[in-house]
Amino acid sequence: MNTTVTLAANSDWAVLKPLLFQSIGQTLQMVVVTLLVGGALGLVLGVVLYGTRPGNLFENRVVYRILDILVNIVRPIPFIIFLAAMQPVTVSVIGTSIGTAAAIFPMIVMCTFATSRLVEQNLVPVDPGVIEAARSMGASKWTIVTTVLIPEALAPLILAYAFLFIGVLDMSAMAGYIGGGGLGNFAIAYGYQKFDPAVTWTAVIIMIVLVQVVQGIANGIAKRLLRR
Repeated sequence: MNTTVTLAANSDWAVLKPLLFQSIGQTLQMVVVTLLVGGALGLVLGVVLYGTRPGNLFENRVVYRILDILVNIVRPIPFIIFLAAMQPVTVSVIGTSIGTAAAIFPMIVMCTFATSRLVEQNLVPVDPGVIEAARSMGASKWTIVTTVLIPEALAPLILAYAFLFIGVLDMSAMAGYIGGGGLGNFAIAYGYQKFDPAVTWTAVIIMIVLVQVVQGIANGIAKRLLRR
């Protein structure tokens, strides 16, 4: 007990502060890159999933079934296990299995599959009548997707991406497993392992603030869109 108290009391914020800012930068880098790339790829995959469903714009039962199974296989895998399983592929693509870039690659892959299902689920409720009206006016399938389907589902999609941000932030917290750094690694290495709850809670509070800010912005944008 005395050892624990001593270690906790000896935290040196002059040393820890630069490491904290570095960790925040690494977390933001991982989250932003993952959301931009994985979010965009997931949007495309989600539209394809929706479009190839029976009775939809690009109906193709074989393509839909293959993609549906693939998404269902990847999504349930715990990310820490997915990191380990993806290691050979990460080395082939990135050239290393250690570091922030090596963490971002599997994060993008997981984010793509997670996003695709969120996108599909938020496109399904779109009123089929609106789509049929656009088709009857001679609009092409991809025109319907970009000018009718996605705009109609934009508010729930924004909220879905805010929810996705939380998931990606959770994934970034596991990046320390492969030397990716970030707030998760900071909390474990300098807080938990050194018996310093102040360090751990500093990282936790920063992550909570990030989530609150993103969720608040998303709620505000979605609210405005729903009022139109």
